[in-house]
Amino acid sequence: MKEVYVLSGLGVDHRVFEHFRFENMRVTFLAWVLPVKHESLAAYAKRMAQQITTAHPILIGLSFGGMVAIEIAKILAVQKIICIASAKEKAEIPLLFRLLGRLKVHTLLPTACLKRSNSLTYWFFGVHTQEDKKLLKAILDDTDPVFLRWAIDAILTWNNTTIPSNVLHIHGDRDRLLPHRLVTVDYSIVGGGHFMTVNKASQIEAIISAHL
Repeated sequence: MKEVYVLSGLGVDHRVFEHFRFENMRVTFLAWVLPVKHESLAAYAKRMAQQITTAHPILIGLSFGGMVAIEIAKILAVQKIICIASAKEKAEIPLLFRLLGRLKVHTLLPTACLKRSNSLTYWFFGVHTQEDKKLLKAILDDTDPVFLRWAIDAILTWNNTTIPSNVLHIHGDRDRLLPHRLVTVDYSIVGGGHFMTVNKASQIEAIISAHL
């Protein structure tokens, strides 16, 4: 039985993987912990890694979770990292986002704006059905505002340039938050957006199963 640890997206939980079966895998969803003020992503990953009790684990990281998984792999020897709709290094994050992060523009936005779900949010995440919109809204509503503000800053100021050799990257060709053209991927999901673990689950699960 494969030991798999899953890091969901920014502040979200296992709900974004509810359509996955994870056959022949013993899956643990890592719980996000509250960040320390001004904590770097690398330092945060060290604390997250304390939840991993298996030697040479497999990490599956979605979006922000993929970035944390990359940092954990610098601390622990991992068997494989599977990044989904994520970035492996700072160059895969849009330049505009990184410039905004350097200027700290995001710190001027009210927390309510960061948690708001509307037509623009749905467009960015590639959400179309009422069911998916309802799920995304619930996830944003449940996200801790302190964690959300810290995580956005951590993403925009992430300086990683090291990509482990054992990474498998799955990305949607219609991802609007982390555009496909900026990332080096192993598998592209046609029509996949940033919410594709929900609406393209079977395709992603088939790729994961073939590599584990």
